[in-house]
Amino acid sequence: MNISITSRKFKARETLKDFINSEVVSLERFYDDILNADVILSYQNTRDSIKNAEIILKIPGMILTAEESSDDYVKSVSGACEKLSRQLSKIKTKKMVRAK
Repeated sequence: MNISITSRKFKARETLKDFINSEVVSLERFYDDILNADVILSYQNTRDSIKNAEIILKIPGMILTAEESSDDYVKSVSGACEKLSRQLSKIKTKKMVRAK
């Protein structure tokens, strides 16, 4: 799986990139055929500092997206990955039911 990380208006630290890679790779246990993942990090307002993480997953025949906002990028990425894990497990169960 290819993982691309885009940080808008700032430069992401290496520790944050490593965390994002490990979170996105962990999604493979919910669905095996993930082709690639695009992670977009941005923030709103320099004062309030609301950090947004958007993850776009491409799987055969579908594109899944999840977006999360919080006061920290780690929380935002974790929340978006949690949303995607629910979506992927739902797709996998539908696929298994159709196969029967």
